[in-house]
Formats: sequence, C-alpha cells, structure tokens
Amino acid sequence: MVCRREKTRPGRAGWRRQAAGPGSISAGCWLLARSRRAGGEALQYSFVRTTTLTRGTLDETVSAAGLVESANTSTVTYAAGAGASAKVRTLAVAVGASLTGTITESMSGFGVSNISVMLTQKQSDDEAAGGVRVRMFRDSTPAAADRITDEMLADYRAAFPEQVACIELTQSVGTGTVGSGEGAVSVNVLGVNDDYFTGEGLQAISGRAIRNERAAGRKVCFVSDRFVSDALGLSGAAAVGRAVRITVGGRPYTFYIAGVYAYEEDGLTLSFGSDTVVTDLYIPLDVAKTMAGAAEGYQSFTVVCTGQTDVAAFLETTQAYFAAYYARSDSWTVDASSLESLISSVTGMIDTVSLGIAAIAAISLLVGGIGVMNIMLVSITERTREIGTRKALGAPRRAIRLQFIVEAVVICLVGGGIGILAGVALGAAACSLLGYAARPDPAAILLAVGFSMGIGVFFGYYPANRAAGLDPIEALRYE
Repeated sequence: MVCRREKTRPGRAGWRRQAAGPGSISAGCWLLARSRRAGGEALQYSFVRTTTLTRGTLDETVSAAGLVESANTSTVTYAAGAGASAKVRTLAVAVGASLTGTITESMSGFGVSNISVMLTQKQSDDEAAGGVRVRMFRDSTPAAADRITDEMLADYRAAFPEQVACIELTQSVGTGTVGSGEGAVSVNVLGVNDDYFTGEGLQAISGRAIRNERAAGRKVCFVSDRFVSDALGLSGAAAVGRAVRITVGGRPYTFYIAGVYAYEEDGLTLSFGSDTVVTDLYIPLDVAKTMAGAAEGYQSFTVVCTGQTDVAAFLETTQAYFAAYYARSDSWTVDASSLESLISSVTGMIDTVSLGIAAIAAISLLVGGIGVMNIMLVSITERTREIGTRKALGAPRRAIRLQFIVEAVVICLVGGGIGILAGVALGAAACSLLGYAARPDPAAILLAVGFSMGIGVFFGYYPANRAAGLDPIEALRYE
C-alpha cells in the first residue's frame, strides 16, 4: 500500500491507503515524526513520507524504529500469582490423597469386612421441668446374666452360615513386661479363641498356634519372632518350649512358648524407644479370663464376613438379631459397627478438609487473576505506540486482541507450572514428615493447568479488548 494525502487542516493531516501491489504492505500510513519547535516546549507532529515495504523487510524496519514487542520482565512477577491456586490445590490434593490412601490401607489390614458387636447401655432420657433432659446412668459393666453367651453365638452362626466366616473372641489382660531395667520388653497379653487366628491370618512359622480345646487352663503362649529376638535373643525354632516369665499388673506369670508367628509392621504400629516395639502375646481365652477376673460370657466379639457378603446390609441384620435378645432389658442393648463405615467417615472428613483448602485456592485464583489483569494493563500502557504501529500496518482488532490473550495465557501457564512443581514438592515434603507416601493426583494437576489457562483467558480479555480498541493516531501520540 502507499499513503496519499487526502485533506489537510491545522494540526492534523488525513490520509487514505491505496494498494501498491501484491506481497507488500504500507509501513507508515500513520507514522508520525516529532520535532521540537525552536525556543518552545510545544510539540509539532508531521507525517513522514512513507514507502512501500515488502513483508521480508517489515520486521527489520519496525525494529529499527524501536517499536517491536519487547519482553516485559514485570509479567514474570505476576506469573507466581497466577500459579498460587495451582500450588495450593496440588498441595491439598496430594496430602489429602496420601492421607486417605494410607489410612485406608492401614485399616484394611485390620479387616474392612469385619463387624464389631458390643454391649452398650440403653439411654433413658426423662423430661424435666423447663425442657431440660436428665440422663440416667447405670452400671458400666454388664452382669453375667446380661453378657453374650456361647449358645447365642452358636445360634447366630447357624442362622447365617453363608455370611459368617468366623467369630473372633478376645479378652485383654493388659500390658506385660519381660525382664527388667533397660532390657525389659513389653507385650500386649491377649486371650483369644481359635477363630481369631483364622480371621487375622496368623500362622506359625515355628511350633504351632494354641488351640483352646487342648490348651484349656494351660499356661502356653503364641508369640512373635520379634518378641523372641528382643526378649530372649533366640530364633523362632529355638524358642519353642522355652519358659517366659511375664509380669502383668504387678503379678508374675510363667508361660511356655507353643509357637512363633512372623511379626509384620503396619501403618498404625507405635514404637517405644529406639528399636523396641510392643507386640502381641496370645494365650488361651479361659486363662485370660481368669487372669483378668472376667465373668462368664462376652461383652464384645468380632464377626469376620465371607467375601460375597454385603457388609453394610449384614451389619444391620446382625445388630437387629442380637438386639432382639435385649428387647426386654432395661439397661443393655447391642451395637454393631464396621471399619468400612469408619473408613467412609474418615475419608469424608479428609474430603471436607480438602474442599476447605480448595476454597482457599479459589481466593488465590481470584487474587492471581486480578494481578495478571493489572500487569497486562500496565504492559499495554507501556506498549501503546507498538499497538498503534500494528494497527497502522493494518492489523485487525481480533489480531491485537488474540495477541494479548495469548500473552496472558502464557503468563498463567508459566505461573501454573511453577505452582504445580512447588505444590508437588511441598506435598511430598509434608507427606514425608507425616510418614505417608506422596500420592499426587494427575487429575488435579490437569485441572490446575486448565484453571491456569482459563484464568489467562478470563482476566486477559478485558486488557486485550482495551488494546484492540485503541485509536491508532492517539496511540502513536502517546508518550
């Protein structure tokens, strides 16, 4: 194109563009030259004679004029603001997923398909004057007549043979100590029935597990290889048949090791001291009841369900079955629960916390978006003459608008990438301090990238549209 003067008036000249041939564009239809009036501060503008430039020399000429797009270093500062929400979101999801996964795995080792049944007090609330409820308390320990009996358990097992794999019965005696001084080793002394070993999957690596029919009334025990190593300094096979003197509640007892099982750590194992851990020492159920002074019957038990059982539905069935025995009791009833419901509750709590952190991330998102919009407005102000030059060269509004939207998206993607890397790193560090495995969620990372791009488009549109609407003459006059 070439430019030709159409009409002249004081202070302004009008020009119109005329095509100059294929492969060329006008390089200065709106370019102004500035000169300073002698002896005064007023500025005088006049049009520069323009020539027709080919596309090959356009970039060089504009560059020589000092109007090419330059990198704005201040935009990098706001990239971090754009990525703040990505960092917070990634950190929250990584820690939340790690906690949920670790707790689920740890509790799964205790039997998600198990149903715990226990006697609980019935609550009787009497209306007092003024609407105040007065709760009546009763004895905290059920009498022998209120306890669950072996006959009740046998009937229950016979009624649901396809759902009940085994029934675990336990009687806690307390914490026992073997040895004295710094070399003392602590154990949990627990009386169990035969089904306990089946339900928990405990197998002997040396000797044999105790059987209540043969071991009734006998002081025999089933211990871990870790206990044998710490307390006796022996291997599993060498410890079978050895006597162990255990102090429980200030009273000494002597047990003989019938078998040894392999000790396995889980996510909820607590350590005391440097290398000492508290393991379980199993004894016959009747011996444990005698040591603990417990009455006949049971206050609680655990049902291990078969693989095809709907645990949630069978839990309600079990509770209703045993509650029928206590329908006429004024003091006691039966309550059933499972780890599956507990895991669901814990997972729901963690999800709620993650949702709260995500709300904080949304605020960061808004702040970062406003920061990006502000810096884009500053960038447009600094590059007003460049925008005027592009419009003078024939750039349409959509091209200018697209240019600045792309710049905003790039800024947000850079900030989002930095935020994601920082979030993953901080999440891994937090999980390491908590003792959990880091589990960054790829879906959350992709969501963070998508949000970063969306913020760039949303908050970059207004500055881009403002740049596209600049008047080329006023833009070239801008200082």
